[in-house]
Amino acid sequence: MKIQVLGGHGGLAKGFATTSYLIDDTLLIDAGAVASMLSVEEQCRIEHILISHCHLDHTKDLAFICDNCFGLKPAPFEVFTHSTVKDIIKKHLLNDILWPDFTKLPNTENPTMRINTVESEKNFKVGEYSITPIKVNHDYDAMGFIVEKGDSSVLFTLDTGPTDRIWEVGSKVKNLKAIFTEVSFPDELQKVADVSNHLTPKTLREELKKMPSNIPVILTHLKPNYQKEILLQMEKLGEKRIKILEEDGAVFHF
Repeated sequence: MKIQVLGGHGGLAKGFATTSYLIDDTLLIDAGAVASMLSVEEQCRIEHILISHCHLDHTKDLAFICDNCFGLKPAPFEVFTHSTVKDIIKKHLLNDILWPDFTKLPNTENPTMRINTVESEKNFKVGEYSITPIKVNHDYDAMGFIVEKGDSSVLFTLDTGPTDRIWEVGSKVKNLKAIFTEVSFPDELQKVADVSNHLTPKTLREELKKMPSNIPVILTHLKPNYQKEILLQMEKLGEKRIKILEEDGAVFHF
């Protein structure tokens, strides 16, 4: 699998893009930066989209890729997410008020985007990929994903506070190659992190004990305004298997 980090931050500013991972040019995980980081032609190559949860930094570019690719794709973008997230997207984003409802355009039989619902821990397949969504500790039925292709699997927790079940399931995956997870706030903002269900270096240290051992851990979702503080605190942890995504655009092969 080729994984391109289109955006890997927990905020939007010059030089910092919000969450989007593109796998093999056709499978997208979250839509925080896909429209701003890819050409229209590249956007139209995307076939399937996994949405972890409803927050704007993970969903906003659903609106723009529909607009950009309207009338240019032979088949709809197939989106997969929890039913709670689908309802929120339909009510608050693609609602014909804030943005046109592209799940009905150009018509309901062949829309620009189709939103499918999935359930936690019920595996499903799209193209060459086997995907297992798993609930995590974040708002509105947020889920992480284990994505498997051939003899490789990668685990994505995306936004979460301290959680357990995804690590239990991930520990049983024999071909796990990498873990993408988050750290959003410095330790000084632990209360903010707890209320918003995010991780700090302090709580990440405890999460690392739950994760499958000897698997590379790639940290994302750093808040741009606290990145320097987070980097200093992560350095003190001295965890050799961790790679921190300070800049967007990294490409991994697993």
